[in-house]
Amino acid sequence: MKSELSPFDLVIFDCDGVLVDSEPLAALAYHNVYAKEGMPIPDGTVAHGVGMKQADIILKIAELTGHHLPQTAEANIWPETRLLFAESLQPTTGIIDFLDRLEIPRCVASSSSPERIDFSLDVTRLRGYFGEALYSSSMVKHGKPAPDLFLHAAEAMGADPRRCVVIEDSPYGIEGAVAAGMTAIGYTGGGHSYDGHADRLLGKGAAAVYRDWSGIAALMIG
Repeated sequence: MKSELSPFDLVIFDCDGVLVDSEPLAALAYHNVYAKEGMPIPDGTVAHGVGMKQADIILKIAELTGHHLPQTAEANIWPETRLLFAESLQPTTGIIDFLDRLEIPRCVASSSSPERIDFSLDVTRLRGYFGEALYSSSMVKHGKPAPDLFLHAAEAMGADPRRCVVIEDSPYGIEGAVAAGMTAIGYTGGGHSYDGHADRLLGKGAAAVYRDWSGIAALMIG
């Protein structure tokens, strides 16, 4: 049976932590780059920036630790991340079956750079489910938690924001989706999930939160 939340005209997926289980690897990349600059950062620091674009994560780390990464070192974050992704990145458990069954149009709206989105989806063999419907925060003025990226994706896909559902793992993403007038669904099945994760997403306005794709499938596919 279809939920009262359905149907939607467009499903907007976050990438990191939703389609691909990337956040622990991405955090390790930041740790490695900062350590090479003689600025070790405490475990859990990068988690405060999950859902943000790189520039904002760097600002958040500086705010929390006092470490100001030199601009010359910022360029090392993606190569370090890319190496870790090439070795170990996997799709989130159950996402392939979910995408195989999903008949609603879909796209990706991520805080990551276009290059990182492309690489993540290519290495996990998810690219074919989305084609060119990939949208990055680099395409808009303000990243999450602003609604700009989600509104940009909906406009590009020809969808009414009120008939879009966003699947997000971060409070910033949920906040941005709600601000865009969209239905937000929280996902907590990634390797970076933590105690209280679901409550934080619900607190930002998620209509529901699930730890696995079968639960989301029951909600959206029936």
